[in-house]
Amino acid sequence: MNPPITATEPTAPARLVTVPFVAVTGSMLLFFMYVGTALVAIPRFVEFELGGGEIGIGLSIAAFSVAAVVARPFIGRVSDRRGRRSVMTTGAVMAGGAGVLAGLAPNLTVFLILRSLMGLGEAAIFVAAATLVADLSPDGRIAEGASYLSVAVYTGIGLGPVLGEWILAGDRYQLVFIVSACFAIAAAAATRLVPPRVDRRSAANDERAPLFHRAALAPGLVLMCTLAAFSAFGAFIPDHARSVGLSSAGGLFLVYSSTSLLLRIAAARLPNVIGAHPMVTVALSAMTIGMVLLALVPAVWALWVAAVVFGVAMAFNYPPLMAAVVESVPERERASAVGSFTAFFEIGGITGGLLLGTIAELNGKRAGFAGAALIALVGIAVLWTQLPRAERR
Repeated sequence: MNPPITATEPTAPARLVTVPFVAVTGSMLLFFMYVGTALVAIPRFVEFELGGGEIGIGLSIAAFSVAAVVARPFIGRVSDRRGRRSVMTTGAVMAGGAGVLAGLAPNLTVFLILRSLMGLGEAAIFVAAATLVADLSPDGRIAEGASYLSVAVYTGIGLGPVLGEWILAGDRYQLVFIVSACFAIAAAAATRLVPPRVDRRSAANDERAPLFHRAALAPGLVLMCTLAAFSAFGAFIPDHARSVGLSSAGGLFLVYSSTSLLLRIAAARLPNVIGAHPMVTVALSAMTIGMVLLALVPAVWALWVAAVVFGVAMAFNYPPLMAAVVESVPERERASAVGSFTAFFEIGGITGGLLLGTIAELNGKRAGFAGAALIALVGIAVLWTQLPRAERR
């Protein structure tokens, strides 16, 4: 007699959006409201209150970025030992405290020290949060989790400057820094809503993960090329838009950011379905097309088309690359890999700013856009020659 056949119910897929996941993404939204709110006041404060001029503005950007680059690999190791949640809290409090004091800085030197502390705080909360989101994401949905986290980041950066401009009203610098710091403290409070049970840390006798993880190198270089190329949009578009007849570039940034955010939400699962290589190829191809269009066609319609294309480009680069890094390393090395990979955010911005700024200074902004297109093509070459292709899940 054959054994009876018993019906089995299909296993329900693990949930991605849980209370801990919302707590992490919510804290990142609040923290990048802090970043965005302060952003509009910093250049004017440095130039008019501290007498730093254009050089001082550049140094304030560099101090933040360099501190974050140097700190990120170390933060991965610290979050393994101390836990993701405590590193997020510490980073938010450090950045908020430095932000309040920045508004009281008596000179440029003190301000640059405080900007470095703000960079350290941003690096701490971002690395720990990105790692924790990867921890909380079910198998095969890490790119989707990274997409939702990036939505929180870009929403904060997008809304913060609007609030900052309204508060600033000309010269209320201290008030802007205080309000922005309140967002950082609120972000620190939100991190405490993450249950301790989901906060992973390594045992004292575990082997230490490498300070810079080799698995982050190829994806990081691709990310660097993306951000280096995109730096031309932020740096050159305001003046270029006016030169071709558009009165303001604000609408272009709104179109770009809206397109990127909508795609990251609507197509959050797509990288998990088709894989990192096709998705990032689409992103870098879109970046190339947009930059070539700006380089060759000095017309208003080209600006609007490019803004949409750049939204596509920036929607589909970070999440699949982040998933490629996380899925290629053991869990105990995850924080180290994330810290190493995210350092390429600042490296890309610095590289693009220096290289494309020099090209534009010597040959004009349209030459800078052409240089950005070449950098995006280099990113495609690195993607297909250096990044191993993993099996899709």
